[in-house]
Amino acid sequence: MSDWKFADRDPADQLAKLHYFSMTKVQEDGEFEFIITVREYVTPMDPAMPFYAVADKQINQHVVAITPFGWGATLLEALSRCMDAIRQFPYQGGA
Repeated sequence: MSDWKFADRDPADQLAKLHYFSMTKVQEDGEFEFIITVREYVTPMDPAMPFYAVADKQINQHVVAITPFGWGATLLEALSRCMDAIRQFPYQGGA
């Protein structure tokens, strides 16, 4: 266990370590950078899913706006699911 996790004294605090990633989505109308934040929870709501990834931009804004996200048992799993969601629909928010 990483030493930072010992700072968690109350699960209600939802202590998490943040990991940042960048992804460029290439479309006909341009290239758009998404910043993905992955939270590594000490005490996740679901013990099988301690990693939660979320993007900084919404996609599919002209129909039903969606904020890409992904849960996982590993950082890789959560990040990959979020990236798959970004790829699924167009970014329609402009530059």
